[in-house]
Amino acid sequence: MKIRKAVKEDIKGIQTVAEDTWHDTYEGLIPRKIQDQFLKNAYSEDTVERKVTNSLFLVAEDNGKITGFANFYFKDERADLAAIYIDKEYQTKGFGTSLLNRGLKELASAVKKVYVEVEKGNDTAEQFYAAKGFTFVKEFEEELFGHKLNTKLMVLNK
Repeated sequence: MKIRKAVKEDIKGIQTVAEDTWHDTYEGLIPRKIQDQFLKNAYSEDTVERKVTNSLFLVAEDNGKITGFANFYFKDERADLAAIYIDKEYQTKGFGTSLLNRGLKELASAVKKVYVEVEKGNDTAEQFYAAKGFTFVKEFEEELFGHKLNTKLMVLNK
């Protein structure tokens, strides 16, 4: 396993992980049509290239294959973990923990709090973050392409 900063050449691998994990993670929580619309917008080649360039974007690799990624944004002592996704075949093998730990290490001197949003019903993610020290802040509703989401905000105080 190797954790490193993403480069433009990783875009296709990132897109593959995003698509596969989104469909698996949000099945039954978010309609497939909404998932596809989100993925088309949030993980287009141009959008991923901007994320790789303008944020802390890490990838996990196994034998040269992109197996997961984490995307952090930070400003004024606050970081937001916008995404952390691991290919289903590699889940529960430490890839998510390694990505999170590397991101926290990279941000250690700059931020005091790290926030993450988890969709209600995504129990695996909620349990993962709770085990890493994140605590519940609040629950709120938002819309994704007209679909109502119930989202939980969690925070890690450093």
